[in-house]
Amino acid sequence: MTQQPELRRTLGVFDAVVIGLGSMIGAGIFAALGPAAGAAGSGLLIGLGIAGAVAYCNAMSSARLAARYPASGGTYVYGRERLGAFWGYLAGWAFVVGKTASCAAMALTVGAYLWPGQAHAVAVGAVVLLTAVNYVGVQKSAWLTRGIVAVVLAVLAAVVAACAGSGASDAGRLAVGLSAGFGGVLQAAGLLFFAFAGYARIATLGEEVRNPARTIPRAIPLALGITLCVYAAVAVAALTVLGSDGLAGASAPLVEAVRAAGAPGLVPVVRAGAAVAALGSLLALVLGVSRTTLAMARDGHLPRALAAVHPRFRVPHRAELAVGAVVAVVAATADVRGAIGFSSFGVLVYYGVANASAWTLSSEPTARVVPLVGGIGCVTLAFALPVSSVAAGMLVLAVGVVAYGLRGQVRGGGGGGSRGRSGRRTL
Repeated sequence: MTQQPELRRTLGVFDAVVIGLGSMIGAGIFAALGPAAGAAGSGLLIGLGIAGAVAYCNAMSSARLAARYPASGGTYVYGRERLGAFWGYLAGWAFVVGKTASCAAMALTVGAYLWPGQAHAVAVGAVVLLTAVNYVGVQKSAWLTRGIVAVVLAVLAAVVAACAGSGASDAGRLAVGLSAGFGGVLQAAGLLFFAFAGYARIATLGEEVRNPARTIPRAIPLALGITLCVYAAVAVAALTVLGSDGLAGASAPLVEAVRAAGAPGLVPVVRAGAAVAALGSLLALVLGVSRTTLAMARDGHLPRALAAVHPRFRVPHRAELAVGAVVAVVAATADVRGAIGFSSFGVLVYYGVANASAWTLSSEPTARVVPLVGGIGCVTLAFALPVSSVAAGMLVLAVGVVAYGLRGQVRGGGGGGSRGRSGRRTL
């Protein structure tokens, strides 16, 4: 692979943070808040806090690993280098499959808000458009994401202001309880984790970041911290006018929130903002999935033709086209709600491997607290998801393991097994 051209390092801290924000904010507020409220009831804010805490641990583990291994692929690379070839493959497989479902969900969200009667057709069009943007260079993708994030943050600020200044706002609706039980809170946290997982885009772009040892550890916690603040503000504002039951019953929770707040003029603005947010999330998701596909193709876990890098644009153009084609097919046929739980399961498995990899970076007990908490949190939230999501996720993982075994990789051959063994040394 030494003859392959390398990806171009063009992204600084600001661009990396923006890409993370575009993925997280776009996916979470408009797609996961309603289902999470339905699962947690009065415990929604507790679930948000748990999801944020697990995401923080995962972010810190990912940041340490990304600084050590600044290459495309994220946890696929970390698991391979620290734990061995199989665990890297498992993380990569979980990420590619889970995030392909996320891409389809975001594309369908665009369609549902822009043209509900033709949601699938609009979704396919969005996938084609953003695949073309990614094809001509990651820097152009970062510029577009920057504009999308600015628009979405402005819309969300308008929602918060409308709800906070409304006569329908009632702080009593913020009363925190366990009306759905602690199991419901954990399920909500698992669903909301879907919204926080965008910081993985920063790590998977490690080969395109300037000075990655400095940039990635700064960008990941910055993006996560900003997102958590935005989520908390919007969730509190929506709860004060709708309550947890109103949020759970709304197909478009933030649209219903501004209606309840007596600001119907904001409804089309929020609808447009939701579509733009989903576009931003889709843009960043396709970036991340294509880069992990590139890394797995380089190691022979996916067709090696997908490892090609465009000589002019310096992007994994074949991987991007392949990912775009698969997402377009799924978006033309799938249901948006079912994709969230399935994606959350795959991403939690992915970060479970990341935390296990970070555990090996140091033998100091204090350095192992964060990956330990993150790993336990990932396992807990993964199996707290709806049974159908867990079953589908386990089935897809099993298919991946069987495929790996059929290629004879279980014995440690191919794609970095020796590096994984040598990489376990304490640093």
